[in-house]
Amino acid sequence: MPDNNIQREVWDSNRKALFINLDRSIYGSFAEIGGGQEVARCFFQSGGASGTVARTVSAYDMAFSDYLYGKSPSGRYVSEDRLMQMLSKEYESMVTLLKETRGSDTRFFAFANTVATLNYRKDNEAHGWLGVRFQLTPESSPNDVVLHVRLLENDNLLQQQTLGVLGVNLLYACYYNYQYPNSFLQSLLDDLSRDRIEIDMIRMKGPELDYVDNRLLAVQLVKNGMTTVTMFDRHGDVQQPADMLYKKNVMVLRGSFRPITYVGFDMLKAGFALFKEEVGYDKKAGNTEVLCEMTLNNLLDRDEFDERDFLDRVDILSGMGQNVMISNFREFYLLAEWFQRFRLRNIRMVIGALTFKNVIDQGYYKNLRGGIMEAFGKLFMDNLKVYLYPARKKQADHISNSQTIEVDEEIRNLYRHLTENQYIIDIPGYREEVLPYFSHVVLQKIQQKEPEWEQMVPKYVSAFIKTKKLFGYSADE
Repeated sequence: MPDNNIQREVWDSNRKALFINLDRSIYGSFAEIGGGQEVARCFFQSGGASGTVARTVSAYDMAFSDYLYGKSPSGRYVSEDRLMQMLSKEYESMVTLLKETRGSDTRFFAFANTVATLNYRKDNEAHGWLGVRFQLTPESSPNDVVLHVRLLENDNLLQQQTLGVLGVNLLYACYYNYQYPNSFLQSLLDDLSRDRIEIDMIRMKGPELDYVDNRLLAVQLVKNGMTTVTMFDRHGDVQQPADMLYKKNVMVLRGSFRPITYVGFDMLKAGFALFKEEVGYDKKAGNTEVLCEMTLNNLLDRDEFDERDFLDRVDILSGMGQNVMISNFREFYLLAEWFQRFRLRNIRMVIGALTFKNVIDQGYYKNLRGGIMEAFGKLFMDNLKVYLYPARKKQADHISNSQTIEVDEEIRNLYRHLTENQYIIDIPGYREEVLPYFSHVVLQKIQQKEPEWEQMVPKYVSAFIKTKKLFGYSADE
């Protein structure tokens, strides 16, 4: 991907829309469902829209929507599959009707969105899908850009205005920022503040966009503060969080995974064995997801972020069949709050005993007015439990678990309440011999060329590290 560290001029949405309207080579249609025809309206208001707008359509009635675009495979109208149906139909209509008369000097596009803004009770999730299918040169194959957004304002009209600005920014970026992916991302929020909208998924593909690594874009969304979480499925493909998690059972393991060792592997295996026994598991129903979560928070504060390093870890984990989640949450209670958005059936956090010592450290919550009581109130909700994985330092006989971990006198009764009521559960069936195999120990051995590191990680992981020369590994070991 090209160098993204470029200077760019920031224009407001009205100027961007006018610039596109004055470019006679750009011509297309707008199909908008659920949030009004806000994007098309921006082009009409800026002047000269006849040079850009071939048609606008807004099929609110489900019968009309199905007539135009067919039945949605998912049965949902605010969904990616509905968006793709809209883009396909609109773009095909443009090319079929206008190719002979103006195809030789026109770059056709189809813009579409399907959005749920706030209802009058303000009790729904305001979100939507936006996309553009567009040519960069006349008579060429089209490219696609698709994104998912959450509308954060507490007013329907404000959300519609935000949607209009975002749509203009998206179409402008497709034609004028496509060479610079990170600038493309940042330009989507031109004339918008980050408390108005969250972009939690983006995907780019096409003949002129085949150089784009969509996983890198997803990580950049978190790094740029445009979303708090991005997710990859077990195949390494970018996914929208709600599509993966809504109303499911979720087990999450946080770690650096730099690299994942036999300890991390055992935490997943032993934790999932307990998970299946406790909450039930139906593979055919697909009601359960396991996530390996990494946080960018500490790295962002120190300006030491390396996107490629994160993607190498995603590759390792997805190669082991794991879903991966990247967040900017430092505290576990913030992670727990985020999960509640998806109405999960059960949430289980697998936490190592040494890490859990920080979780129950009162000094960890000095930024909260309610201190550790407030944090625990947010963390230990009815459907969330902690699976505690034991710890043992090298050359030590002491095993740290829920019964032996040190707890401050001030919160001892609170801690006893949590353990006695099974909010904190020790993981049984762990492999005691791998407990000292911490990631930082393996990393140090790799960098110091001590060959025993290979005995501390699964064979797939060691082979991957050696093949890709990750984490400072060199072939002359």
